[in-house]
Order: sequence, then structure tokens, then C-alpha cells
Amino acid sequence: MIVLDNLCKNYEIGDDVVRALDHASLHIDDGEFVSIIGPSGSGKSTLMNVIGCLDVADEGDYYLDGMSIEDYDDDELARIRNEKIGFVFQNFNLLSRLSAKENIELPLVYQQLPKEERKERVEEALRRVKLYERREHRPMELSGGQQQRVAIARALVTRPSMILADEPTGNLDSKTGDEIMKLFHELHAQGNTIVLITHDEKVADQAERKIRILDGKVYDVEKGA
Repeated sequence: MIVLDNLCKNYEIGDDVVRALDHASLHIDDGEFVSIIGPSGSGKSTLMNVIGCLDVADEGDYYLDGMSIEDYDDDELARIRNEKIGFVFQNFNLLSRLSAKENIELPLVYQQLPKEERKERVEEALRRVKLYERREHRPMELSGGQQQRVAIARALVTRPSMILADEPTGNLDSKTGDEIMKLFHELHAQGNTIVLITHDEKVADQAERKIRILDGKVYDVEKGA
């Protein structure tokens, strides 16, 4: 599903050039549950942005579902993000004025799907994250764990090739974080491809495979728990 080959990404900070990715290469197969772990400044956020088509590398090749994305323009990258990648963020990124149901529906509105199909997909996603009964609640009426479940349902509703989760337990207490990880395991068992970015060794160990990044280099690949 994902092939990164010798990716390099540089940033200019004043007179200095920082190499955020240094000939990084990895592959992720369809249906895998993979964690990418590294400390702050290791390059994992840059790697996530490239995998998620939020940024492009300066050098190297990136193939998603067999398609090279290096030469795509901004509109094409936006389409890929909307159709192929379901994002889950540490801060949930929910719109406070919308209900859980409306937040989940939003990507389908952008895709211009018919109203009836949107309704069916939203209900299916809500049931998958066990939050159907709270569908009319707004984010402030939900706990942190419930808000993250809404965010996960929003990622699922477009039926993407991959779920890309950035520190999905980072703003949650340990018990709620464990519940969210259990949900990711359930989604993986149902056939979803999951790429989870984290600095937490305990969280990273729960993936099938663990990829370690440091100083922009992917230097170790380990079996998870």
C-alpha cells in the first residue's frame, strides 16, 4: 500500500538547514497495523505529513496504492487526502458547533455524496465506534474519549485505504487511552490499515510492527506486541 524510497526533506531555519527526513525508506502493506515512534524532533511529524499528503518530500519517491504522488498539484493531493486517508488527530479537530453526527458527515459533504448515502455511512460509522446513542451531542457534551471516537468515526466514514493516527491517545488519561487502543485493534481486525504515530513506547508496542525514526532516519523495524 505505502512505499517510501529514499525520502529527503529539508527545512531552512535562519542560516541553518535542518534535514527532517534523511533518505527514509519504508513499506506498509495493505491491512497492516504499524506504529512509527520517535522523540520530539526525530522527523516523525514530517514523515506523517508526507504519508498523509499534507506535504511533499524534496527528494525520493512515495507510492500510495501503487500511485506516485510526487508530481501531484495541491488539488490532486487534497482529493487523495479526502478519498484515501482517514486522519485522527491528538486534539480531535472537531467543530464545536456541530453535533457528533454532523462532524462525521462533513467529509462526505465535501465528496458531494447523496444525502441518503451520507446518512447510512454516518450511522454505520457511529455504530462501529459504539457511539450511536450520542450522535446528537456536540463535542463539549462528550468526554475526551468520546470525542476521539467521533474523530475515528469521521476518519472511517469515507472508507479510506488507510487510517493515519497522530498521537491519538496523547490528550487522554491512561484508561481512556487504553479504550481507544482497543478500538484501533478492533478496526484492524475488521481489515483496516492503520498507521499510528507516537512517542509512547507502550502505545507503539501494541502495533503489529514498529518503525523507529531518529534524526530523520528510519533505522530500525521491530515486531510489536
